[in-house]
Amino acid sequence: MTKKSLAKIIDHTNIKQNAKEKDIRKTCSEAKRYGFRGVDVNPQWVSFVKEQIAATNIKTIVLIDPPMGLSSHFRRKETCKKAKKDGADELDVVLNVIDIKYERYDDVLADLKQICRILPCKVIIGSGYLTDEEIIKASQIVKKAGAFCVKTATDKDPLDRTELKEKAKHVKLMKQAAPGLQVKASGKIRTYRDALMMIEAGADIIGTSSSVKIMQGFKRAKKK
Repeated sequence: MTKKSLAKIIDHTNIKQNAKEKDIRKTCSEAKRYGFRGVDVNPQWVSFVKEQIAATNIKTIVLIDPPMGLSSHFRRKETCKKAKKDGADELDVVLNVIDIKYERYDDVLADLKQICRILPCKVIIGSGYLTDEEIIKASQIVKKAGAFCVKTATDKDPLDRTELKEKAKHVKLMKQAAPGLQVKASGKIRTYRDALMMIEAGADIIGTSSSVKIMQGFKRAKKK
C-alpha cells in the first residue's frame, strides 16, 4: 500500500454538531492536501463543502439520520433530496436500527430502495447495536436495496475503542453476507494500526475524523 492508495480509500469526516465554518474549511483543506476519497459532513454543510473542493475528484458525502435512522421515511427522503440539490455526490444513510431489531425487514427495504434511487448510497447498519445474525440480515437487505456499500457505524458506535477486533469481525461478516458490495468501516478508527486492521478484515473504505493522524502513522510505519 502506498500513501496515495491509502488516502484514496479514506472518507475524511467532520460530523461534529458544533462545527463552525472554519472547521469545515480546515477539513476540506486537509482532504485536498492528502487527496482523500471524500469529505463526509452533516447536511447543512453540503453546499459549502462542494464549493471548497471544486475542481477536485474528492466526493462530497452527507451523513443522513444518525445514529440509528429513526426519522420518518418522508423526512429521510426529503433530506436526501435536499442534499442532492445542494451538490452531494453520495449519501451515508443510517438504516432504521430498531426496525432491524424487531425484524421489520420489509419496512427497512422499502425505505432504502427509494433512498438509493436518489444518489449512490452507503448504508450504515449500526453494527455495534446488532447481533452477528442481525448484521448478516441487514447487510443482505442493503444489497437488495441497491446500495453500493454497507457501512459499520457512525461516531456513536456502541463499540468501545478496546473492541476494534469486534468491529473487524463485523467487517468480515458484512463482506461475506453481501458479496459484491463495498464495505466501509467507521467509528473510533483513529490510528494507522486501526485502519490497517479494518483493511485486512476486508474494508474497502475507511471513515474517520482522524485521517491526518492515520496518514502520519503510515509515514512513521514506512520509515521503520
